[in-house]
Amino acid sequence: MSSFVHLHNHTHFSLLDGAIDIDRMFERAAELKFDSLAITDHGNMFGVLDFYLKAKKYGIKPIIGMEAYIAPGSRFEKKSGGKGGRKAAYHLVLLAKNQTGYKNLMKLSSLAYLEGFYYKPRIDKEILKQYHEGLIATSACMKGEIFQKLNWGNREEAIKSLEEYLEIFENDFYLEIQNHQIPEEAGYDKVYELAKEMNVPVIATNDVHYLKKEHYSSHDVMLCIQSGKTVQDTNRMKYNTTELYLKSADEMYAAFPGKSEALERTLEIAEKCNLLIETDKILLPKFPLPEENREMTLDRYLEKVTYEGAAKLFPKMTDEVKERLDYELKVIEKTGYAGYFLIVKDFIDFAHSQDIPVGLGRGSAAGSLVAYCTGITRVDPLRYDLLFERFLNPERVSMPDIDIDFCFERREEVIDYVRKKYGEKNVSQIITFGTMASKGVIRDVARALGMELSLADTLSKLIPIHQGKPMPLAEALEKIPELKQRVTEGDPAFETLIKHALVLEGLARHASIHAAGIIIAPDDITNYVPLYRAEEKGQKVTATQFTMKGCEKIGLLKMDFLGLRTLTVLHHAVQMIRRRGIEIDLDKLSMDDQETYQIFCEGNTVGIFQFESQGMREFLKKLQPNRIEDLIAMNALYRPGPMENIDAYIDRKFGREKIEYLHPKLEPILQETYGIIVYQEQVMKIASELGGLSR
Repeated sequence: MSSFVHLHNHTHFSLLDGAIDIDRMFERAAELKFDSLAITDHGNMFGVLDFYLKAKKYGIKPIIGMEAYIAPGSRFEKKSGGKGGRKAAYHLVLLAKNQTGYKNLMKLSSLAYLEGFYYKPRIDKEILKQYHEGLIATSACMKGEIFQKLNWGNREEAIKSLEEYLEIFENDFYLEIQNHQIPEEAGYDKVYELAKEMNVPVIATNDVHYLKKEHYSSHDVMLCIQSGKTVQDTNRMKYNTTELYLKSADEMYAAFPGKSEALERTLEIAEKCNLLIETDKILLPKFPLPEENREMTLDRYLEKVTYEGAAKLFPKMTDEVKERLDYELKVIEKTGYAGYFLIVKDFIDFAHSQDIPVGLGRGSAAGSLVAYCTGITRVDPLRYDLLFERFLNPERVSMPDIDIDFCFERREEVIDYVRKKYGEKNVSQIITFGTMASKGVIRDVARALGMELSLADTLSKLIPIHQGKPMPLAEALEKIPELKQRVTEGDPAFETLIKHALVLEGLARHASIHAAGIIIAPDDITNYVPLYRAEEKGQKVTATQFTMKGCEKIGLLKMDFLGLRTLTVLHHAVQMIRRRGIEIDLDKLSMDDQETYQIFCEGNTVGIFQFESQGMREFLKKLQPNRIEDLIAMNALYRPGPMENIDAYIDRKFGREKIEYLHPKLEPILQETYGIIVYQEQVMKIASELGGLSR
């Protein structure tokens, strides 16, 4: 068993301040034989879910927390005594003991952004008193309130602050001491003396910002990226110590001679922290049934509206339609997703009622006959032989995902409707993180090192892109001989650049807002996920602190409200034509118009999604499609996705025996092109060997 627990750690979610990837952090923690580990990023909980799940994977106990910024007075006071808000907040470490503490931590982190933000997300003692239950607090680093007041000579004020924290947290407040071999840390002697005098427990921590001691210079480069400075600048933020790394227990004991009790007490805190975060639940908002149907269950109401829609779409109800509907409705009932369908149907109905253009339906949702009959999609899955199981599979239950296209100009009206229907506090947009990918990190590091960007570009341009993502740097150094040669045999500065880039690659660079995703919670969203506030295009936007995958992992409903300019253009075109006295219903346009297919046959498809690349346009000219099924087949063969999707398509269209025939032909292409067939003559040959597309 480890004799020490690191309780003060900054991952890369302390944006451009922490330089630790969470996976690598646990690899190192396992090497050092730690059985518990904490996350305490600056003012946020961005990484806590990822940290928690990775800790479980490695068999290490996760301790969830954050290093909060606490305002000297009220969180609503936006003032400071220093440049850049430097004296606008003290630091305070908060750790969740249990589910109550975790929920309170989410409340505090949310309020820090929504109410207290001033240069940093800040809380104050008022809300700390309100949401302290289940939390452990420690006095943090040299920017902690008690350290600062003792160092300023305000001992009486320091004692008063300590008494306030003891009143709030009682036996769950600890004074924190650190030793990074910095002269200013002599002030911790005063903290230690005060602790003994007032009989307050002391813990020793390391203010971890990077993984290994040798990463100090790479972390320094990251600080330059944050500030827009270069390493040569003397007037910049810089940590004048190489000790901010994840030390072994032996190194920690060596750093605190005669204070072993302060190190051993970290185990006491770890024993107090026993948090279980529930995942893979279903947290659907409650759909309000119409007054006349309040006695019905959601499943029966969905069945009712489905059959009402089916009666309009299929005046002659066939056995095929009824069997398919009954099957889908049983699967939906079994998986508990009736409310999901009703929620989506409701806001699509709203859009139609306001004459807001809505897409026909995209992705696997088009395979659902229930979605078609309820008006969620407008594509008949029976006509096009689409599979329901690709959308919702009873053997592999996961939250269904219906992406809805709305008019780009009026998308916000639909989102506002959802906010009003389910409650402003229950609906939020979603955070995303920009990361330092291989190409970008090379340029970022080059700027920080003061190198000519043209030199960095010579390296960056050698890294290939697959499926829109640049190849990882380590892989590129192995597979691209010219890149390896330039680094190892060229300018020595290249070697330094790559050394830092390999440490920083993949780390979060900034936070932004997901373009389309919306979370709808059953009640106040801060009961499930902490909130973040950012400014986008001059407007304040509230988003979750967890990413889309994180929100889905804990069971929250994520909807994609996609703004599609094409719908807007089509809508405007129909209105213009209407002004000339001609009515056009886009849903009733003929699928057999040969003049339209001629456009495809001539390859004049620039601007048509999935058919505009040079390679696809060449295939269109060669294959001469003359019906919608041809276009479907071409798209499936040209951009097939995973091999199992290809198998399903071939099996359905051409028979099982063709799969064995095609595998040897398709697999090398898939491996070579990372799952997408691009610009390959083989596609046309395969199509012709299957008997052609339409002929």
